Amino acid sequence: MKLQTTIPISKGKHPIDYDSRVLLLGSCFVENIGEKLGYYKFQVEQNPFGILFNPMAIENLVQRALASESYHKDEVFQHEGIWNCFDAHSDLSAISEQKLLDNLNHGLKKTTNELRSATHIIITLGTAWIYRHNSTQKPVANCHKVPQKEFSKELLSVDAVKSSLKLMTASIAAVNPKANIIFTISPVRHLKDGFTENQRSKAHLISAVHETISENQTSTAYFPSYEIMMDELRDYRFYGKDMVHPNELAVDYIWERFKSIWISPESYAVMDEVEVVQKGLQHRPFNPNTEAHQKFTKSLQTKIECLQGKYPFIRFKQ
Repeated sequence: MKLQTTIPISKGKHPIDYDSRVLLLGSCFVENIGEKLGYYKFQVEQNPFGILFNPMAIENLVQRALASESYHKDEVFQHEGIWNCFDAHSDLSAISEQKLLDNLNHGLKKTTNELRSATHIIITLGTAWIYRHNSTQKPVANCHKVPQKEFSKELLSVDAVKSSLKLMTASIAAVNPKANIIFTISPVRHLKDGFTENQRSKAHLISAVHETISENQTSTAYFPSYEIMMDELRDYRFYGKDMVHPNELAVDYIWERFKSIWISPESYAVMDEVEVVQKGLQHRPFNPNTEAHQKFTKSLQTKIECLQGKYPFIRFKQ
């Protein structure tokens, strides 16, 4: 008896391995995938501008990074004692104007470097709803708790999202034609927008992504995070307490699906070695002075040195 529908997914044409460089951009779900890749010590750069929910915010970062257009004082503001920028997440905000500008331009430079050198770029779209700052009419990445009356809310049309994605992919292809761009729709439910509004938003994103991919099949692909959550894990036990974010079990399941099609099978053995080390480093002995623990520590260090001999970029927190 089959008690679950399973979404068929084609294998990635150019899977990720330990020689790959992966850039992840987008909503909070991209951080879940990024953390998994980071745990297994792949070469990863994740959200240099913090979490970006809508496609126009991601497009703005890509275009600005590739143009090497630095941030200046007239593009930042102070609110409730903190300096912010409407183009970036509050992770980059700072208590001084100069520190914020340093954070922004450092993140911009990292994005530029990774866009030019990444073998894989994973872009996770969270919502088609955007907020425009009334005084400039520019869409913002984050409102930074500025009063809502200063913004106008808008649902991007399918064509508007598609246009944004096409500009994004064309700009990347112009400087890095070999990059594999993997789009996915975040399974996080944006219920603050409303139940129906969340579904409208996801529908616009899905339609735009698939139209973009159908016109650019050589360098773009789709991974169905949203569909896996909705159709394979269609139960509230796979959500966190807020009933909005996928819980740890759901993230693990979606990661396993991602691994099965986008991680090279030749990398699995290395992943297993990395996991042994990670679990060993998490071990806390009752008595660290025992001979048994000393042998354990020495063996673990040997494993670390062996991995680093093959992959010098791998670093463990010890």
